Amino acid sequence: MSKNSFSVSGQVVDLRASKVFPGTIHVENGRIVTITHEKSVPNQFIMPGLIDAHVHIESSMLIPSEFARMAVVHGTVATVSDPHEIANVLGIEGIQYMIENGNRVPFKFYFGASSCVPATGFETAGATLGVDAMEILLSMPEIKYMAEMMNYPGVLFQDQEVMAKIAVAKKHGKPVDGHAPGLMGDDAKKYIEAGISTDHECFTMDEALDKIKYGMKIQIREGSAAKNFDALVDLLEDHPDKVLFCSDDKHPDDLERGHINLLVKRAIAKGYDPMRVLQSCILNPVDHYKLDVGLLQSGDAADFIVVNNFNEFIVKKTYIDGVLVAENGKTLIQSVDATTPNHFSINGLDSKDLQITHKGGKIRVIEALEGQLITNTVVVAPLVVANRVESDPSRDILKMAVINRYQKAKPAVAFIKNIGLKRGAIASTVAHDSHNLIVVGCDDVSMVAAANLLIESKGGVAVVDGEKQHVLPLPVAGLMSNKDAWEVARAYEAIDQMAKGMGSTLRAPFMTLSFMALLVIPQLKLSDKGLFDGKAFSFTTLEVEA
Repeated sequence: MSKNSFSVSGQVVDLRASKVFPGTIHVENGRIVTITHEKSVPNQFIMPGLIDAHVHIESSMLIPSEFARMAVVHGTVATVSDPHEIANVLGIEGIQYMIENGNRVPFKFYFGASSCVPATGFETAGATLGVDAMEILLSMPEIKYMAEMMNYPGVLFQDQEVMAKIAVAKKHGKPVDGHAPGLMGDDAKKYIEAGISTDHECFTMDEALDKIKYGMKIQIREGSAAKNFDALVDLLEDHPDKVLFCSDDKHPDDLERGHINLLVKRAIAKGYDPMRVLQSCILNPVDHYKLDVGLLQSGDAADFIVVNNFNEFIVKKTYIDGVLVAENGKTLIQSVDATTPNHFSINGLDSKDLQITHKGGKIRVIEALEGQLITNTVVVAPLVVANRVESDPSRDILKMAVINRYQKAKPAVAFIKNIGLKRGAIASTVAHDSHNLIVVGCDDVSMVAAANLLIESKGGVAVVDGEKQHVLPLPVAGLMSNKDAWEVARAYEAIDQMAKGMGSTLRAPFMTLSFMALLVIPQLKLSDKGLFDGKAFSFTTLEVEA
């Protein structure tokens, strides 16, 4: 993969000029030296590489170098990456790990300063990043922005620390990403006027248009669990300059199937002008975050892709800084050795740790929703056996527990609907945002077995179905594997299929489970400290008072 001089011919897509013309790109030492117009060229299109405008690399269960190896196959050359997950486990050390590992491969990772570590004071995280940490991070040239400000109540009520963090970003001239699901009207206006420039949490067109009205840009998200593309893609009609495409969270098997290229193909198939579509996933993120990604202009870095045509959008080649990094569906980036920093210090679990004595009356149950991070609250009469509240697979009401992975503490236990398991249990240490151990199951024995598999491996995802037990270790912060990307995808796919074979009808049961501890997304969630009402932004009780 040398940077020798070379030329590529085809239909050149110039997003700055909003035109397509037959031409030849001439590259020397990783940069475009000239672009010449031609009369006849091969039947292919040359365009700038695709950019994921908001992603947590950690959710792919791959370290950055392995994420890059897989993403370039789909024409992705850069990501705007919030290292929020590893920051919650390891703090600044974790963010530095992501930067250093990403720098070892030819790919353009742009990391942010994670603004909410921990996301709330209602959970236990492995680290805390305050105003001083924001100053350290945002002064680094590698840090391009302040990552999603999830504490929107803190912004609305002018919390001193929250506002001080935003002030640091403004001082360094770096944009601030948002996270405010459902926020509209005067509250949205106040949130945006505080300096928040984007949001990837919109799930209705009305919400997106309301935020655009006040000057915000909307990141249309299509990840493994949260899918908002169909609800929001029509923003391209009147607001192409306000739209950015992103995945947010994408599991390894999904990443293997495709990335931002799939959204481009879908949007074009709906009849949208390819130039508007490509603007959203190339030009808009480059301009908003001031990224040094080439845009097929003379003098630019040679970051571009070759595709067969707009409709099929088959990526034939991917170049980054003039280096051919993928060709015909194969990565040309080599794996690199990586260390496995972690923060995991709890002992094994026992069945009695999960027992709940029935106090009489009904209970609150988290209702998970397919394709959404938000949840509902339902109130039901529980299944009671020997004066204990138990899982009731017949009604799809399952026991769930979140266990502090950083220090010994009593597990928090609640109940959830729509996971769908008919037997066994699944568990994960990918549990947004503090990444404590989360487990759900049909019986306490299976839940304990699944949790203990992860305690033994110090992180990962696990499934238990009677005597069948399977675990995918994630030794990097309990979030990522340092193995080959395709090997991880196969291992995750096997676990995912096993969970579905046990009855789960969710498209991504582990991804859905991971968000059931995300307190900043309403309505009802569970942290290691207890059941949490996201609308009231306070703890609530399992039992409903009569």
